[in-house]
Amino acid sequence: MKYSIAVAAAVSALALSACERATVVVPAAPPTTVAVPGPAGPQGTPGTPGAAAEKGATGATGATGAEGMQGADGAKGDKGKTGGDTIVVVPVPNR
Repeated sequence: MKYSIAVAAAVSALALSACERATVVVPAAPPTTVAVPGPAGPQGTPGTPGAAAEKGATGATGATGAEGMQGADGAKGDKGKTGGDTIVVVPVPNR
């Protein structure tokens, strides 16, 4: 019994110390240097303007296509047959 109290105290001290968060130190960022533009230089000579582009010729219109031929008549169907001895029973829908 005398050892159980000592062991419980040691375990609780370890458990509480494991929960501590470590202090994180972030180093300061180095200062950034900003480039300052100097005075403007002399202005360059103006360039010569380019020549105007020529307009291309318009192409000729194509001829109209020939008219197609008339299709042939389809085959005639067989003559219908009269009803046979088949009986169709329509079920009554359930309500």
